[in-house]
Amino acid sequence: MSRAPIRNKALTSSGTLQPGSVRTRPQAGNSQAHAGVSPLHPVTHRNTSFQQLPRPLGLPPYHYDLAQDFADTAKKIERDGKMVFHVVADTGGVQDGEFQNNVAEQMVADIGKRAGELPHFCYHVGDVVYFTGAKDDYYSQFYEPYSHYDLPIFAIPGNHDGEVDDPTAQTSLDGFVSYFMQEKPDVDPISKDAPRVGLSLPNVYWTLITPLATFIGIYSNVPEGGSIDSVQQQWVTNEFATAAQDRALIVAVHHPIYSFDVYHSGSSKMADVLENAIRDTGRVPNLVMSGHVHNYQRIEQAIVADAPTPFIVTGNGGYHNLHAIHTDVGQPAKDRGAVLKYETHKSWGFITMTIDQDTISGETTEVDRAGNVTKGDSFSYSARAIILADPKSVPTL
Repeated sequence: MSRAPIRNKALTSSGTLQPGSVRTRPQAGNSQAHAGVSPLHPVTHRNTSFQQLPRPLGLPPYHYDLAQDFADTAKKIERDGKMVFHVVADTGGVQDGEFQNNVAEQMVADIGKRAGELPHFCYHVGDVVYFTGAKDDYYSQFYEPYSHYDLPIFAIPGNHDGEVDDPTAQTSLDGFVSYFMQEKPDVDPISKDAPRVGLSLPNVYWTLITPLATFIGIYSNVPEGGSIDSVQQQWVTNEFATAAQDRALIVAVHHPIYSFDVYHSGSSKMADVLENAIRDTGRVPNLVMSGHVHNYQRIEQAIVADAPTPFIVTGNGGYHNLHAIHTDVGQPAKDRGAVLKYETHKSWGFITMTIDQDTISGETTEVDRAGNVTKGDSFSYSARAIILADPKSVPTL
């Protein structure tokens, strides 16, 4: 599964940076233009190397059953036969909180509009806080913006949540752990006038068990393109193999496998993670959701004939700088054949998903720079378990 290296044109033959250069842009028309390895530059102030993971709070296989702390919610889902939830990523309003606040306001408004089928929770796909996930930044970028959002917010970390500028002042993911992985959940004083009770997630990579879907949350660490160790790869494969077959399987990973943006693009490393898990188990996820790229994209890949797998990038949750797209909707990628079905790179927003026994459906709410709110993408895919008779037939992702 080796990929050809991508040459960094910003470097001279001697390895020094060209004056005035910026990072190399992905190739137009390709969905996995990034080789998956963080480039090493002669001069840099950022520590984007692989970071050691914090100690898990729970024991393998790191399951968190929704009924554990939200028994009434789990019972309601079982009774109604339907689950509604929000999905968002890359929310931290570090430079300009206006866009994060606009999205949060619409998430709260969405709760009020859905009489009889209120969302049950929010699933955050990483980069909760910029730029280094420091605990001191959680008030302005997490607690305060969602002070009126009275649903639980589950999350996997993103690269900025794990990045560390000064190792003498913080450890990787210390802010994430202080809220999402409390042994005895309480209200952190740092939340000030926006108190929110913490969660006891078992690890930074973990599986959410709900009555209608299993969510496998992968932590792809800090390097550009993502990186996981062999222990987490074994865990991912085990979760695919043991996931309940009477409900949908959703994979969440911060670094996207496919992306048609002009800044990051997709990750061959994360493609390998998913491809290996499918080949070893025969289980195909019903949907893959990611962030990292600051826009919204819905991409389809034909892993199974006549049943395309959706790969959704939802990195427009509030970070101010959006990323443009280099490929038209409906055009397949030159490198991997994945097809861009919908995109917006001029609006911020979130997804409202609904799952029942048969279907995963969703719609996006978009907020443009002027604060105008519109409905954007809508989609529907099967929620039935997808199991390959011949796992080795999986195409190279």
